[in-house]
Amino acid sequence: MTTEVSQKKAAVLGLQHLLAMYSGAVAVPLLIGGALGFNTTKMTYLVSIDIFMCGLATLLQLLKNRYFGIGLPVVLGCAFQSVAPLILIGKKFGFTTMYGALIVSGIFVFLIAGLFAKIKRLFPPVVTGTLITVIGLTLIPVAINNLGGGNSQSPKFGAPLNLLLGVITIAVILAVEVLCKGFIQSIATLLGLLVGSIVAGCLGMISFAPVSSAAWFHLPQVFYFGMPRFEWSSSVTMMIIALVSMVESTGVFFAIGDLLGKEINQDDLKRGYRAEGLAQILGGSFNTFPYTTFSQNVGLLQLSGIKTKRPIYWTSGLLMAMGLLPKIGAVVTIIPAPVLGGAMLVMFTMIAVQGMKMLAKVDFGDNRNVLITAISLGLGLGVTVAPNIFQAFPPTIQLFLSNGIVIASLSATLLNLLLKGKAALAPA
Repeated sequence: MTTEVSQKKAAVLGLQHLLAMYSGAVAVPLLIGGALGFNTTKMTYLVSIDIFMCGLATLLQLLKNRYFGIGLPVVLGCAFQSVAPLILIGKKFGFTTMYGALIVSGIFVFLIAGLFAKIKRLFPPVVTGTLITVIGLTLIPVAINNLGGGNSQSPKFGAPLNLLLGVITIAVILAVEVLCKGFIQSIATLLGLLVGSIVAGCLGMISFAPVSSAAWFHLPQVFYFGMPRFEWSSSVTMMIIALVSMVESTGVFFAIGDLLGKEINQDDLKRGYRAEGLAQILGGSFNTFPYTTFSQNVGLLQLSGIKTKRPIYWTSGLLMAMGLLPKIGAVVTIIPAPVLGGAMLVMFTMIAVQGMKMLAKVDFGDNRNVLITAISLGLGLGVTVAPNIFQAFPPTIQLFLSNGIVIASLSATLLNLLLKGKAALAPA
């Protein structure tokens, strides 16, 4: 049963949804832009237009129609699982190839949406749980690198002051999570980033020059960083990552359907996947990122008891309005790397724990499930630790095989099919 609310209350609830997902939304551009050495101007564009695209992607899901949009109160943000592969592609082939791969993956998602809605049983908890665990664990080194200062080659890397800022950020997040409830608890990460940045500012570690030099208003620009380039291994990698996002979104769709007492059928799933595919195409075209349904906002629906789409329309509108104001985007870029690293460590380990919670539902009395999980975890983490194991292969093959997330995805899915045979295809 849903509850209608006034526009004023809907606006406040919409702002709450925005705050709950904001730190996660801006983390991806900060991590990828930082890893690829973007300057302040590029980073400001990246963050602000990414915020705009989060709002537009959310709107695509809300606008249920014959062709796309699941029509549920969902919020879309950057897909965390895309961070590691996009950094790899950007470093090896350049960021125009990165965006070319995103456009291809978006088209791929749109085209296979109907088929994927029928074969979702190929991704049972043993596969998705293993995969999400690997995603979280492979991102932890990125968080630790930021915690130390962001540049492991710098003589200041791991300086006590850097570590102190990271610890303060983590401590604030933990304190808010443990001591607070409701809305305040839902923005624990944002508060950690805020307190950590204030401490860094008091220590003279923040420059506000990027904010003062940023424009007040701008519009999204198609191919802002240049015309996209297309390279097959990069495209295949992002297609696999897109499949991972579709699996995660499926879980969120069913969770919200259960919350609303609404049955989610194949047509609903197909329209939901298509909306995410369109969002990825737009992300690649406007030089941002792939977008997926955020699970953290499901909890807010339960918390508020308001389960209509009206607040989410406000969230979408507010995100797009903020994205048109570069000064807001520039504020986020001044967060020091150690502060960001502390927050990312919490967020990425939480992703891994979420995967472990999914695995807790798996029957490990069946030795086949043990083998699927063990081998896939081993391959995914092993390749992440030693990606040069494939250095004898051509560069394009190296990119594909040296991605632990991709290897774990293929391993878990194929092993599930090989070891379980027809049982893997049986309806749940």
